[in-house]
Amino acid sequence: MNLTRDQASGTTRPDSRTYSQIQALPEIWGIVAQRPEVANLVALYDPHSQPAVKITFAQLYETIRQFAAGLQALGVQPGEHIAQFSDNSPRWLIADQGIMTIGAINAVRGSQADREELQFILEHSDSIGLVIQDLETLNKVREYLPPLPIRFVILLTDETPPDLGEITTFNFSQLIDLGANHTLQPVRPSRDSLATLMYTSGTSGQPKGVMLSHHNLISQILGAYEVAQPQPGERVLSILPIWHCYERTFEYFVLAFGCTQAYTNIRFVKKDIKDFKPHYMVGVPRLWESIYDGIQKQLREQPASKQRLAHFFLTQSDRYIKARRIIQGLSLDNLHPSLAERVVAALESLVLAPLHWVGDRLVYQKIRAGVGGAVKFLVSGGGSIAEHLEDFFEVVGITILGGYGLTETSPITHVRRPWRNIRGADGQPLRNTETQIVDLETRRPLPPEKQGLVMIRGDQVMLGYYKNPEATKKAISPEGWFDTGDLGWVSNQDDLVITGRAKDTIVLTNGENIEPQPIEDACLRSPYVDQIMLVGQDQKVLGALIVPNLEMVQQWAASQNLYIQLPDDPNPAPVGAQIIGLEDKPVQDLFRQELNREVKNRPGYRADDRIGPFRLLSEPFSIQNGLLTQTLKIRRAVVTDRYRGMIDEMFD
Repeated sequence: MNLTRDQASGTTRPDSRTYSQIQALPEIWGIVAQRPEVANLVALYDPHSQPAVKITFAQLYETIRQFAAGLQALGVQPGEHIAQFSDNSPRWLIADQGIMTIGAINAVRGSQADREELQFILEHSDSIGLVIQDLETLNKVREYLPPLPIRFVILLTDETPPDLGEITTFNFSQLIDLGANHTLQPVRPSRDSLATLMYTSGTSGQPKGVMLSHHNLISQILGAYEVAQPQPGERVLSILPIWHCYERTFEYFVLAFGCTQAYTNIRFVKKDIKDFKPHYMVGVPRLWESIYDGIQKQLREQPASKQRLAHFFLTQSDRYIKARRIIQGLSLDNLHPSLAERVVAALESLVLAPLHWVGDRLVYQKIRAGVGGAVKFLVSGGGSIAEHLEDFFEVVGITILGGYGLTETSPITHVRRPWRNIRGADGQPLRNTETQIVDLETRRPLPPEKQGLVMIRGDQVMLGYYKNPEATKKAISPEGWFDTGDLGWVSNQDDLVITGRAKDTIVLTNGENIEPQPIEDACLRSPYVDQIMLVGQDQKVLGALIVPNLEMVQQWAASQNLYIQLPDDPNPAPVGAQIIGLEDKPVQDLFRQELNREVKNRPGYRADDRIGPFRLLSEPFSIQNGLLTQTLKIRRAVVTDRYRGMIDEMFD
């Protein structure tokens, strides 16, 4: 085993070479647990379970092995599939790694997913077993089990398991007891063998099963280690769903190096940040926005004199950090500053540095204390971070490392480094990762700083989509290039900058991926909606541009003794009718009612499907005005460009 000696503590810890030699992900637990200085450290901490749970690395390793032995006692063979529908908890990781330990493959999803989605995954994944959150979640899918080849169900609670006839049922403790009395037979999956199925939405609305290998997952640990080297006992706070690829692989990484992982949720996150004092945390832009809003609220509650003082320092520090970026060559707006620009920026930073230092002592230290006071860096993904958030957190001395990736890439392909943290960019590639920007039409490579389609090739690219060779062939070229569906460019130093999406998926600031077509199709059921296009990339909620069916709207208006006055309408209003426009409240209320009803009635409705702001357009999408293709499909990028001002105003 390759170990690096920590000069400060005199202890040893595995470096990236240790994990470059393993064949399967579960091997990391034995390596970590056998380190004397780590074995008795807390690996997993759940303060919100009843009672609170703390598991050391030694206990984690032993329990994973017992869970694995229990599965072997049930006859599970290497290569068989087990569905795992559950949420953040120490038992999730135990089950996940217990399944992989015996060479089986889990198909994961959260317990809050729509029942039809869970049914699809159960059937599509060819699962022979089910590991599930609790009885409540089991009841969501119970009716779907009898015709499937499910041999057993394991509850991750200690609730009394129900009688499911020919399907064997266990609770967590019962399976652990079974495994404790069964000798675990060693299984050595190859590095290229399938480790897990992670289901992500497809353009048809049906999830696609992303096949990730042990090699894919291990590549994330090796790649992340080159960005940061976490130390044993450092604290990590987890809030994202653990079945989300981004959170899942980050947990593998920090636990591999002996960090303590604690679980929180939206209700307790602000308190837990203060109490747990994390060194690291991963999240989506919505989380950082929530923290920012909380800080701003506290500032507004201060006396007027303190508010003015804080505002003064924040304003001067904002100027300081922007000048500093130019000096360091880290300004996305000016990656190639001239000598004169550097000199001007250096003079400005020299003048402002004392003010920034005083602001840090009087204001920013207190803000950092409010988020625990120990943060080394936060990692952000799942969408772009708003510019004002990037600026604010840099001003107050909280480092955010943005990154980029997809479930299909395990997920991280790029991440900003602490020493090259270009705000607004998405970072440089991980080890053994190639980035290619190609022309959308010709697929020919483009030079640096030219926008095109982002293609990725590397260790993290998936094996393919499960039972979907056509989608796999479309996504991955014969040369191994994965089509991300995103638009972007790279700098001369390989910094990736994502500028938009070539595919239709909308990513909200909470990290949820929304496929617009099924929701748009539902809205088109309304007689008042003629055409619709959803928007909302990097926003809190979906928005919509709607072309109304004017004939139907006029009929509705007449029934209300109203008259819709359109700009080019020469007809006089009926006698006694109230003249209104499309922007007036009665019409807006009509469309709000229609959108709410049709979206909520859509099969598989989720809260994130809700449409927030919308605007009614007087001009239809057509081939003539360039907003429809020859096959009458909406040209989303063109519509977005045409109505950019309206869309931006919609979300202000």
